[in-house]
Amino acid sequence: MLTLFANFKGGTGKSTIVFNMAMWRMAQGQDVTVCDLDPQRTLSDVAMIRDEDGMEPPLTVTHELPKRAPSRGDWLVDVGTSDMDALRAAVRMADRIVVPVTPSQADIWATQQFLEIVAAERKKARKKLPPMLAFVNRADPHPRSRENAETMEALEALENLTPVQAKLVQRLTFRRSFSEGLAAFELEPGSKAAAELDRLAREIYG
Repeated sequence: MLTLFANFKGGTGKSTIVFNMAMWRMAQGQDVTVCDLDPQRTLSDVAMIRDEDGMEPPLTVTHELPKRAPSRGDWLVDVGTSDMDALRAAVRMADRIVVPVTPSQADIWATQQFLEIVAAERKKARKKLPPMLAFVNRADPHPRSRENAETMEALEALENLTPVQAKLVQRLTFRRSFSEGLAAFELEPGSKAAAELDRLAREIYG
């Protein structure tokens, strides 16, 4: 399955999510390939850190979409809006799209724009819309945050999008995990961040 993690706004934490999700899937015994289409190549840098430090398992990264839909294993795709051609190509190929949304009105507007791009590209390719999931990322840590609740309400109102109840809170663990080449559950196994990642991954992957 090829899962695209994308939105039309920068700063939503896509690369951190893809890295942590890839490591989580490998911990479940899955064969995982990460497709790093972001010109910044941050996922490639993380893979290099793991390789240089001899961390297991290694993170397999490619910079090209497969020629055809993969028949086995998990592909996780990270792409930014700085390369719209790559974004559109990934949208056309995706078996599923996961949209991280930070709690702000600007992110909701960007998500609406992204959904329009998805619809247009799938129509061009004569393909039906893939399953599309959205979740709140970098959520306010306060359990009664109005911004978190309002973002979920807005996502629930968008057509063709399924909101995921699990969320990732803005935590230092996620920033550190990325810079140190370790998933949240590797860096701090018993942390809130590790538990949040596990809940989100189980909702997305079942």
